[in-house]
Amino acid sequence: MTSTDGLRLLPFRGLRYAPERVSSLTAVTSPPYDVVVRPDGVRHLEIADPYNIVRLILPHAADPTTRHRQAADTLRHWRAEGVLTQDPEPALYVYEQRSGQVLQRGLIGALRLDGPVLPHEGVIPEVVEDRVALMRAAAANFEPLLLSYRGEGTATGATAVIERVVEGAPLLATTTEDGFAHRLWAVTDPADLAAIDADLARRQALIADGHHRWATYQRLYEQQPGATAASPWASGLVLLVDTARYPLQVRAIHRVLPHLPPAKALADVTGAFRARTLPGELSAALEALEETPGTAFVLAGGPDSFHLLDRPDPGLLDRTIRRDRPELWRQLDATVLHSVLLDEVWHIPDHPSDISYLHHTQAAVEQAARHGGTAVLMRATSEETVRQLAQCGVTMPRKSTSFGPKPATGLVLRTLDDAGNN
Repeated sequence: MTSTDGLRLLPFRGLRYAPERVSSLTAVTSPPYDVVVRPDGVRHLEIADPYNIVRLILPHAADPTTRHRQAADTLRHWRAEGVLTQDPEPALYVYEQRSGQVLQRGLIGALRLDGPVLPHEGVIPEVVEDRVALMRAAAANFEPLLLSYRGEGTATGATAVIERVVEGAPLLATTTEDGFAHRLWAVTDPADLAAIDADLARRQALIADGHHRWATYQRLYEQQPGATAASPWASGLVLLVDTARYPLQVRAIHRVLPHLPPAKALADVTGAFRARTLPGELSAALEALEETPGTAFVLAGGPDSFHLLDRPDPGLLDRTIRRDRPELWRQLDATVLHSVLLDEVWHIPDHPSDISYLHHTQAAVEQAARHGGTAVLMRATSEETVRQLAQCGVTMPRKSTSFGPKPATGLVLRTLDDAGNN
């Protein structure tokens, strides 16, 4: 597929829940598939409503082929029963998320795969292959990935359309268990669609969340016989947010090392880092971490055991961190953690049984204490740093940072096998 100079966000006929057929919209939505804590999270969502979207994004059966066929059969049955119904005409969808002082607005549409979209993380091939098989079997995009772009920060172009549309009545409104209020509007007016298209044609996007889904879209297109740029398979479901107008929240992702006792973790870093005991509670430890210049981490062995690591040995850094990357990448906390501490000092492989990645600080500390292991508490990397490295074509260490709020899954789906779906 030939690359385009800017972004092309195409309208599509959204597939949405019929409110009268489900207990509530809240009960049928889900976090993104890779955020659901399995298996407890799946069970919790399944019992919330028999039509919860988790039955499509995370079907469970004895083998992958059965799982994927099960999701496709479930989707077909729900459509036949009128649980999911397709909107009458193609639209872009304005999507709003609000919780307290956090307000995020963006556009959901089918983004052409040949536009300038910048990844910042690598992907796990096995995960991509599983998602490919699922989406191919169902011929659907179940959940939008989250992309950011930088506009002017003013109510012009696509943002002007968004801010005018939200003054009207939404198609749906619901509040999910995490306290976020969600609203959705359809944009079908040709003048509005043209204004959005003209604005986005000058932009490039950064993948904030959803690298595996983006890689899945690309693989599906490559594997689709005879697919052209006009094919539904040549685009994928996304949420585009102008972060100059609506900044994303950026949070750290912490590591839990269940087989590394805190005493051994500290003993092994002697001479490699400065280690200091931090008195007080978790909040005080995190405050000390944020205030520390240069590379720094907090090691936690439990709710009352915190140590600050900083001032790594320059010779150790020079010897262990690859030199064929920009200095900005070499100085990332995540780079130092993986290249120096995990690989060189602690010799811990990046395997699910040896490293867990947790978004919530308290949960990371509690899990480390439960296993007698060590939690490594991290700082978030700024969106601007991520963008700079992505523009250089450099990917960051896996799970370097978390962008949000992530779109709820289940508010609008996109099918790939119907004429006129985009």
